[in-house]
Amino acid sequence: MSGGGAATGRYGGVEATVRIAGRRAALIEAGLELLGTHGWPATTVRAVCAEANLTPRYFYESFKDLDELLLAVFDEIAGDAAADVLSAVTAAPQDARAKARAAIAAFVDFLTQDPRRARVLFIEAMGAEALARRRFATVRMFAGLVAQQARSFYRLSDEPDPLVELTALMLAGGLAESLLAWLDGTLDLSREELAEHCTDLFVATGEAAVDLARRRPPAGAL
Repeated sequence: MSGGGAATGRYGGVEATVRIAGRRAALIEAGLELLGTHGWPATTVRAVCAEANLTPRYFYESFKDLDELLLAVFDEIAGDAAADVLSAVTAAPQDARAKARAAIAAFVDFLTQDPRRARVLFIEAMGAEALARRRFATVRMFAGLVAQQARSFYRLSDEPDPLVELTALMLAGGLAESLLAWLDGTLDLSREELAEHCTDLFVATGEAAVDLARRRPPAGAL
């Protein structure tokens, strides 16, 4: 008797865990297609399953509900974006403007390479409650990356500093809103102009904040 499929979890030579991971990836891709093309109202469990050519049984094998899938789609995009930005910053010369320019250009390129990504991050995330909460958390995550890079580049203390955190939030949130305005046509700029202007503002704001931080009297001096 062969019956090894049930005994070993292998079917057609493929491990069960690999098949489950493959189905999960197919559902996330289907979610991206629907969310990034038709919007969250059209992104239902039934529609996702049809897009992925899977039955609802396999949907619930990987996700407890639709919100969990939407968050998985959002998190995958945000994670890939963060990886691209950090890679670009690391590869850029040790110069504030070069690093800011590399980060911004990488983010813009990431969004424009697949317009579905931008729609999920900036538009659909404002319609679904679970995605709206995740969007706010993701802006804070990117602000944390900005603060971390600033501390490293300008050799700032690792101690918590409200000025550093505030500046990072302003930069991350402002960049997100500026990109949204550019993507929807509100800002009439070329991609190169957008990157250049955002870089100039990023560096000017960051260096002004660093100057303020260094000119403040030591704690307890007042």
